[in-house]
Amino acid sequence: MGTKTVDETGADTGTEAQRDEQTVDVTKAGTAEAAADEGTVIPAAADEKPDEADEDLDEQADDDLAALADAETARDGGVGQGAAAVVSAALGLVSLTGSWVATVAAARETLIGQLQTSSTASVATQVKEVYGDAWATTALVGGLFALAALIVGVVVLVRPAFGAPGRPQAAWIKSVSWAGVSLGVVGLVLAVAKYSDILLGLPSTS
Repeated sequence: MGTKTVDETGADTGTEAQRDEQTVDVTKAGTAEAAADEGTVIPAAADEKPDEADEDLDEQADDDLAALADAETARDGGVGQGAAAVVSAALGLVSLTGSWVATVAAARETLIGQLQTSSTASVATQVKEVYGDAWATTALVGGLFALAALIVGVVVLVRPAFGAPGRPQAAWIKSVSWAGVSLGVVGLVLAVAKYSDILLGLPSTS
């Protein structure tokens, strides 16, 4: 009786141990499969995230390069327009105050008048040839400077409409350009008035 009990107990114990081992094996196998499945999913997700991050970085780099190019273009355009505005104002000022070009041209006309006018010519002819032509030449040169100032100033003012309509022009560039245009208009009016003897005409010789 005792031996049988021991055998039955040992058999039961051996059977339970085998069941436990099988359970452990099944659990390990399930865990391995789960780990294997997770291992195949996780690397895929990890592979996708770096690709998306790289694309975002590339897009940001392209945007930065585009913004930098726009800034360079705006700076270059602003420098050119500013220089042209200053040139316009300078030309307008020269048209009012005179230049060495006008001085030399007037002196040349005076010399030509003296050479081509005989001593027997009338006083009116001598005044016109020696002084009148020189003054007219001075007015003509001043008018050319005024016209150049007017053209350059207008070009600077209308430049943003043709280059980049959405980009505002600096206030100081507009101010200097308007100054050049104003001086050019005044110089041109005075030059025409002097050239036509409306202003400071030749004195009467009668």
